[in-house]
Amino acid sequence: MPETPEELLRARQQRLMDAYALRQPDRIPIRMNFGYMLARLGGISHRELDNNPEKAQELLEKWAVYFAPDMATGLGYFVSATSVMLGDRQTRWPGYGLPDDKPMQYVEGEYMKPEEYDAFLDDPTMFALRIFLPRAYEKLGGLAKLPRLPMLVTGYPAFGGLAMALSDPAAMASLQALAEVARFQSERAMQMRKHIERMTQLGFPMGVGSGVGSFALAPFDFMSDTLRGMRGIFLDMHRRPEKLLAAMEKARRICADSAIEHCRQTGGKSVFIPLHRGSDGFMSLRQFETFYWPQLKGLVNDLVDAGLMPALFYEGVWNERLHYLRELPKGKTTGHFQSTDIVKLKETIGDVMCISGAFPVSLLQVGSTEKVRAQTKQFCEILGKNGGYIMGANSSMDECDPGLVKAWVDATREFGTY
Repeated sequence: MPETPEELLRARQQRLMDAYALRQPDRIPIRMNFGYMLARLGGISHRELDNNPEKAQELLEKWAVYFAPDMATGLGYFVSATSVMLGDRQTRWPGYGLPDDKPMQYVEGEYMKPEEYDAFLDDPTMFALRIFLPRAYEKLGGLAKLPRLPMLVTGYPAFGGLAMALSDPAAMASLQALAEVARFQSERAMQMRKHIERMTQLGFPMGVGSGVGSFALAPFDFMSDTLRGMRGIFLDMHRRPEKLLAAMEKARRICADSAIEHCRQTGGKSVFIPLHRGSDGFMSLRQFETFYWPQLKGLVNDLVDAGLMPALFYEGVWNERLHYLRELPKGKTTGHFQSTDIVKLKETIGDVMCISGAFPVSLLQVGSTEKVRAQTKQFCEILGKNGGYIMGANSSMDECDPGLVKAWVDATREFGTY
């Protein structure tokens, strides 16, 4: 007999929670992040998918029902509107710096100069407001005129200077741009909640536990992605290591506090942490032990202590660094992997965290049905052994062949039953 949406929801939730808890579910659960693949399936441009959330939701619902994974997501908050509204210099989107059918691109720059470490360490808030935001966003240049806000603790005498600064036309324009973004994000959040309800009514659980969770960065990535850039931070590791370490400690507290506060407000239980520069090849193991791992482990422990589940995306290859992950709290984190050796992955941390992903998206783009089925069987046998695994693609599914994706999902159900 066909299952009702309510029955499907309960079964999928249980399947996912068993995997998260390192238990063996009835079968290996499947998670699909469609991303821009929905545009191809719907015959529309990336730009239209990005700018039409109702259309994007309709496509997500249609194809989630067709492929029937245990969890399905689309673009979510990964859209260009805020960047366009603020004149973001760090990103390019379909129709905003890119052709309509190209996926989003990140444009790295040096938005914090090496001599500005002291300013960041002294007051990260004022650094963000008066230095970083004006550099990174065209519409926020007026924030550079803000006074030092801590002076407001002196009471009414400080408001004269604040009023004078805020009356500047450039400052007023920047504050107006932020107000428009705030209104948009508030409306978008309400829309997202309705979309989540629609997905659950179709039988698809959203997020780990309740809510959709939050976002954080490893402290090294926090400093390199948007502030120093890759070239800058690797020079800092040699020229000013003490400043870098102090800044990363401050970044760890900022990320932890922000994620915890956001989850308390939304009821979310998970925190997504993409690891951009921790993989093999970016730095030596000695440097990793100094500049990357202690700060990341500290962040993870902060979140776990707050009752949250860090969901880390181990981008690249982690073959040389897997043994460090055994130091993380058992059963309290999840790890989505890109290109790490799956045998070593299961043997080293299969009893520490729920493993997800790792299935090569290239095979779902240009492979054959036979190769997809054979690889799926191998993944089920190796990573799925004794539970604790969620089948998923190792990176963006934007260019995947729908026929091969269907073969992959069907093979997971066939070979992933315990």
